[in-house]
Amino acid sequence: MPLTGHCLCKAVTYTADVDAPLLTGYDHCDDCQRQSGSTYSLVVVVPKDKLEVKGPLKKWEGKGSSGKSVWRWFCQECGSPIAHDPDAAPEIIALKGGTLDSEIKKTLKPTQEIWAVGKLPFCQEKLENVAEYMP
Repeated sequence: MPLTGHCLCKAVTYTADVDAPLLTGYDHCDDCQRQSGSTYSLVVVVPKDKLEVKGPLKKWEGKGSSGKSVWRWFCQECGSPIAHDPDAAPEIIALKGGTLDSEIKKTLKPTQEIWAVGKLPFCQEKLENVAEYMP
C-alpha cells in the first residue's frame, strides 16, 4: 500500500509508491524543531524516486551539518511542511509524518532518533500526567 498524504489545506498532495518507509523516526535537529514548531519532527524516509508530489510546492534552501543544502518543502498556500530533501543523501527524502493520511500515520512505529545531540533536555523526562485531549 503506498504512503499518501497532504498539507493542511489539501492543495499539496503526495504519494510514495513504497510498501513501507526506509526509516521512521524522530529528528531532533534544530532546523526540524524550528520547521515543526515543536521539540522534534517525525520523519518518514522514502526513496526520492518513489515520491510524486502535486500542488503549489515551495522549496527553501538551508545548510546541513555536511555543508550541503537541505531543501525544505512546504505548501505555498498554507505553509505546512511536507518534507526535507538533503543534498548529502540525494537518493532519499524525509516526509513529515504528520502530513500522512490519518489511517496511515496511526500505523507508524518510530524506531530511531536522528540528530539526538539536539534532543532537548526535557524530552528525556517521562511525563506523569497524560491527557487524552485538551478541552
